Amino acid sequence: MFGSLVDYMGEIRDQFGPYTARAEDTDDEENESVEAAEVEEGEEEEEEEEEEEEEEGEEQDQLQTLRTQCQETKEGKNLTHHYLECVERVQKQKEDPNYEDLENKEDCVEEFFHLQHYLDGCTTPRLFSKLK
Repeated sequence: MFGSLVDYMGEIRDQFGPYTARAEDTDDEENESVEAAEVEEGEEEEEEEEEEEEEEGEEQDQLQTLRTQCQETKEGKNLTHHYLECVERVQKQKEDPNYEDLENKEDCVEEFFHLQHYLDGCTTPRLFSKLK
């Protein structure tokens, strides 16, 4: 249940995140340099993943723990429920063959931000008291 929430939040973050513009390559030399850069990026990502795995074994992220606790509160469950209902409605709406022709397409941005606002407000006071 929360896995789909995390996936959806990641998709939203990717949509609003910084974009990288890439020009079309016309020379073989440029193609080789782009391929070399992509290989280096892949190696960097693998190193970052290994570092993250090592850190996970040491201790858990306090923020994530607090967010999970806040989601388990009555208000957190209510907001999560509204958000997940919205996600289900949007998914069903996308399955409709006439989806592309619809004038008003529902999104869950409002529900998402209500949930995030609550989680931020709930975790912030507790998080700063735990940080050293």
